[in-house]
Amino acid sequence: MQRGTDYIGVGVGVMIFDEQGRLLLTKRGQAAKNERGMWEVPGGTVDLGERRGAAAIREAFEELGVDVEIIEELHTIDHLIPDEGQHWVATPFLARIADGQTPSIMEPEKCEAIEWFALDALPSPLSITTRLNLEVYERRQK
Repeated sequence: MQRGTDYIGVGVGVMIFDEQGRLLLTKRGQAAKNERGMWEVPGGTVDLGERRGAAAIREAFEELGVDVEIIEELHTIDHLIPDEGQHWVATPFLARIADGQTPSIMEPEKCEAIEWFALDALPSPLSITTRLNLEVYERRQK
């Protein structure tokens, strides 16, 4: 049985901004569970018995090698990927990287690139969750 395809998977993401207001995005690699080649906020699955916030912190460390501080929960979304037959429920968190740490690619098979982007100069294509997260984030900023 596979989460996300045989039953609904639970995921988290971390929207990390730097001092200039740029968003950190990762490009999904060939070993990613879905949406390969798309740019997205870092994240992953929640393990059984794990709290979502703890999963977000763990995923940021596993993927980027950095410790993050959660600022707030953004929202919860239904991440439906009809083309891949997947259904996830995902919660992104706003977060910041601990002082003095620089993100790097820790899982090269799952992540092809990482880069900081201004919100008015985002790459394409963006993952479904990243597009939805940005819509909510931008509404909150108004």
